[in-house]
Amino acid sequence: MAEAHSAVAFSFSITHEGWDVNFDREVLHLVWASGIRSWKKRLARFKNNVRNGVFPAPLQSLWAMMGIVLALRYANNSFIKYTDIILQWLPGTSYIWQIVSCFILSLTFWLILIYIVRYTFKLMLMYKGWMYESRGGHKVSLQTKLWGLGIKLLSSKSKPLLYSYQGSLPKLPLPPVNETMKRYLKSVRPLMNDSEFESMIKLACEFEKGIAVKLQRYLWLKSWWSSNYVSDWWEEYVYLRSRTPLIVNSNFYGTDAIMLHSTPIQAARAAMIIWQCLQYRRLIERQELEPIRVQGLVPLCSWQYERIFNTTRVPGAVSDKIVHYNDSRHIVVYHAGRYFKVIIYSQNRILHPCEIEEQIQSILDNTEKPYTGEEKVAALTAADRTHWANTRTQYFFKGINRQSLDAIEKAAFVVTLDEVPYEYDPENSKKLDEFGRILMTGKGYDRWFDKSFTLCIGSNGRVGFNAEHSWADAAVMSHLWEFIIFDEAEKSGYQENGHTKGSPELEPPKPIRLQWNLDPVLEAIEKSYQVSLALVNDIDLRILAFNDYGKGFMKTAKVSPDAFIQMALQLAYYRDAGKFSLTYEASMTRLYREGRTETVRPCTLESSTWVKSMLDPNVDINKRINLLRQACATHQRGYQDAMCGKGIDRHLFCLYVVSKYLEVESPFLNKVLSEPWRLSTSQTPHGQTTQFDLRKFPNCISAGGGFGPVANDGYGVSYIIAGENLVFFHISSKKSSPHTDSNRFAIRIKEALNDMKSLHDDWNRSTKNMSS
Repeated sequence: MAEAHSAVAFSFSITHEGWDVNFDREVLHLVWASGIRSWKKRLARFKNNVRNGVFPAPLQSLWAMMGIVLALRYANNSFIKYTDIILQWLPGTSYIWQIVSCFILSLTFWLILIYIVRYTFKLMLMYKGWMYESRGGHKVSLQTKLWGLGIKLLSSKSKPLLYSYQGSLPKLPLPPVNETMKRYLKSVRPLMNDSEFESMIKLACEFEKGIAVKLQRYLWLKSWWSSNYVSDWWEEYVYLRSRTPLIVNSNFYGTDAIMLHSTPIQAARAAMIIWQCLQYRRLIERQELEPIRVQGLVPLCSWQYERIFNTTRVPGAVSDKIVHYNDSRHIVVYHAGRYFKVIIYSQNRILHPCEIEEQIQSILDNTEKPYTGEEKVAALTAADRTHWANTRTQYFFKGINRQSLDAIEKAAFVVTLDEVPYEYDPENSKKLDEFGRILMTGKGYDRWFDKSFTLCIGSNGRVGFNAEHSWADAAVMSHLWEFIIFDEAEKSGYQENGHTKGSPELEPPKPIRLQWNLDPVLEAIEKSYQVSLALVNDIDLRILAFNDYGKGFMKTAKVSPDAFIQMALQLAYYRDAGKFSLTYEASMTRLYREGRTETVRPCTLESSTWVKSMLDPNVDINKRINLLRQACATHQRGYQDAMCGKGIDRHLFCLYVVSKYLEVESPFLNKVLSEPWRLSTSQTPHGQTTQFDLRKFPNCISAGGGFGPVANDGYGVSYIIAGENLVFFHISSKKSSPHTDSNRFAIRIKEALNDMKSLHDDWNRSTKNMSS
C-alpha cells in the first residue's frame, strides 16, 4: 500500500512530549504545482471568456475607441459635456480623473457597438436560405450573396476561439404542429397500406386538434426559456435513463487510417496517440481549437467539445449522470487484465512521446498477475445499468475499490493495450471485419464503457477507439480522430526503427498499479460478464470496402453523394427484406446553440417509387433516371430541413415527454414512438479540420467506424465516403435474428451500387446515341 501512504502530505500528532508535525516535501510540492496550474487555467479561462464575450470585436478595438474619445474630448468643445456628466460621479476633476471619464465613456460606446454587431450577427445566422441553394453559379440568389458578404465582414475581424460563436448562435426553432404532422404522414405513406394509412391519418388529426395544442404550448415555453428545447431531454431520456447495456446498444467505435502503418511497435504508437490526444485536450482547454464553419462561413456549436476528456458516465438506479472533471493529470491503462494509473505531467509540462513510450513499455514488460476479479471488472460497465449502479453503491464506495474507481473515472481517458493485432488486408475482408468487432466489443470486459472514450492499441501498433455516446455525438469524436491521423502523418514522429523520436529529458513517473478487493464482487462481475458475452457473441459485423467507384462518379450523376448512397441502401434493403422499412439517418442540428442530432427519413414516396421501378423490367431508363433524381432531391430537401430545425422526430419526441409529465395519454404519440427503426444509418463525417488534405496525405484514409443495430431484427449501417473512389460500409446485425445477415446485406449494397452505375452508364449511352 505504498501508493496510499505516499498520498499523505503531512501528519499531525499530539503526545505526552508535545505535538509533532511530519510532512512530505515532495507531495507538498506537487500540491503547490497543481494549485499554480489550476490558477493559471482559471486566469486563461477568464481571459478567453472576455474575448468570447466581445467577439467578433478584438480587444485592441477598445484602445482605438479610447483614442477616438480622447481626441474628441480635447478637440471638440461640444463633446466635453458628455465626459463632464461622468466627472460628476467621480471623486475629482483633475487630469487623471478626466482620463478616467474618457475611458468609461469609450468603454460604454465600445460595448454598445459590440452588442449591436453581435445581435446583427445573430440575426444573420438565423437566415437559412443558403442551405437550399447551390454553392456556386447563377443559382445562388442575390440575397444569399449579400448575406455571405455580411457574414464575412462581421466575422473576419478577429480570430475566433473555440467558443467565440456560442453567444451568437440562434436557438433551435420550434416547428408548428401542423407542419410536423404533414411531414410525418408523408414519411410513413410508403410503409402502410391504404387502410393502415387512413387509420394513421385519423389518429394524427385527433392528436393535432386535441391534446397537441396544450402540449405545444408547454413546449413553446421550454423553447423560449431554455438554450435548446431538445438536447437536455434527449440526453436524459434517450441515453441516461436507458437501462440497457452500453456495449453494442449505445457505444460506437472508430478505426485507424488503414492505408498507413506508422510503426509496428505497440508502445511507440500508443505513446504518440496518447500525446496527440493530450495536445488536442490542451487546444480545447485554451480554446485554441479552430471552430468548425460550414463552407468556411457558418459556425457550428462547439459545446460538446468540453466533455471529450476527463468525463465519465456514472450509473444510477433510475438514471445515469455525466460527470466532467475540470482537469486530470493522469490516464489509466489496461493491459493483460491489470489497471495502471499513468501520470502524464511532470515538471509542469506534458510528457514527451518518448517519455510516455517508456511508461507504456514498462506496463507491457510487467509480468504481475491480475488481482482476483480485476481482469473482468469492466464488464460491470458493459451490462445492465441498474445492476452496475447497485453494485457500485455496495462495493465501490469506500476503501481501495473506491480509490481505484476514482482513478479510472477521473482519468483524462482510458487506454487498452490489446494482446491481439488489428489487421487490414485488401485481399481478406474478414480481417477488417475482425478489426471492427474488436473495437466495438473487445472481449466484453476490456474497455471501460462508461468513459467518454477508450483508446485501443493493437499489438501490431494499429489503433482505434470505443466511445460512449451520451456526452456527445460521433462527429465530435471524428474531429478528434481526424486531427490525430493528420497530425501524426504531418509530424512523422517516429525513428526509422519504429520508436518515437527524441530522448527523455527526465525520468517519467512510474505507472502505479491500481489495487482492488473484488472477492465480494465476483458474482456481480460474472453476472455482468455473461450479459456482455451474450451480446458480443450475437453481434454480426461486416465491413465492406467498396472501391468500384466513389464520390467522383456520384457527383457526375448530379446528385448528392449522401442521397445517392441512401437510395442504394433503400434498394438493397427492399431486395433483402422484400419490403420497405422505417429508416433512420442521423443529421446534425449544430447550426443552433447546443444542437445535437435530428432524424432524416430516407424512405419516402419518391424513393420507394424509384426502388419499385428498378425491379420492374417494363420501366425504361429515362423514367428510372428521373425517378432517382426526384428521390435524391427529396432526400436532400429532408436533410436540409432536419439541419434547419424542421425535422419530425425530435419535435414528436419532446411532445411525448411533455405528455408524460402531464400524465396524459396519446395513442398517436405512443404509436409513433414505438415504431422500430429496422434500418439505422449514419454517415461518418470527415474533412472537418483545415488540415484535412488527402492530396498531401493520400494514405490518411480512415475506414470510419460503426455501431450496433437499433432493432433486434434490423441493421445498423455506418458509411464513410473515404475518397473519390472508395466508400466503407460498416454493417451490423444480430446473429439471433433469422431476418438479417450482415454479409448478405453487404452483397445487396454492392449490387445496388453497381446497378445504379449501370443505370447511369446506360442512360449516358442512350443520350449520346440520341444526340448523334
